[in-house]
Amino acid sequence: MKKDLLTIFDLTSGDIETLLRRAAFLKKKLKQGKAHHSLIGKSLGMIFEKSSTRTRVSFEVGMYQLGGQALFLSANDLQIGRGETTADTARTLSRYLDAIMIRTFSQATVEELAHRAAIPVINGLTDLHHPCQALADLFTIQEKRRTLKGLKLSYVGDGNNVATSLIQACVRTGMHFSMAAPAGYELDMTILNEAKAEARKTVADIEVTTDPYRAVKNADVVYTDVWASMGQEGEHAKRLKAFQGYQVDAKLMKAARKGALVMHCLPAHRGEEISAEVIDGPQSVVFDQAENRLHAQKAVLEMLIR
Repeated sequence: MKKDLLTIFDLTSGDIETLLRRAAFLKKKLKQGKAHHSLIGKSLGMIFEKSSTRTRVSFEVGMYQLGGQALFLSANDLQIGRGETTADTARTLSRYLDAIMIRTFSQATVEELAHRAAIPVINGLTDLHHPCQALADLFTIQEKRRTLKGLKLSYVGDGNNVATSLIQACVRTGMHFSMAAPAGYELDMTILNEAKAEARKTVADIEVTTDPYRAVKNADVVYTDVWASMGQEGEHAKRLKAFQGYQVDAKLMKAARKGALVMHCLPAHRGEEISAEVIDGPQSVVFDQAENRLHAQKAVLEMLIR
């Protein structure tokens, strides 16, 4: 049966270990200049209803490096943008392609596409989940710290799609997760309760608070994201006010462990959710994260298509 990647919880802990190991192998081969064409003759359709830098370039280059091809499919260029149903689009593309990656707004759209498609579907981002980013984050942390289980990741900011996939990634791999967000901007309660149930199995701790200093205390990794995501531009002023005191700056970093990693999925707004001093400082691994989208997603493509 075909396998999809719609949320991190679609992957077992064993799946994640396999993907991270494979990502490391593929990255090493690339750095050595050795071609690894495991997907020759395979085609990936990439549907974009949201703008993208890292997702589009990393998937397109990744397929090329694996010997396959990627087709950029703007919603404005597809019949889905003129009213064709998601189901009909899924059935049609299944006759041409080997996999679909979609970056869209609604998680329901991705779920419907996967349900109707006969080929693997990859969630490139929705308003609720961002699993590809979380896999690249796990890979980056493992590269820097050689382990995941028992580490503490602290997320400061909005309970958005990045936070959702991060808490799932942490509890699935036995990492401790803490989060600080102002009232009204917390994680979805269904997501939080599912994560707590998984955490009991992997002996991971979860802490949710409104105090960023409490959340970051003794953290091995400090992570943040923009306060207003795509589609929330009209709330920017309101969110700037709500998130005052939640900036990841040098003062907040003093509460974390010495040498704690600083992470951000990008794009970043320096002076808002993170200070320039921190994101451009020696503890920042944000561009390692960005690079590792390529390697982690190549591993995903191999796993699902092959």
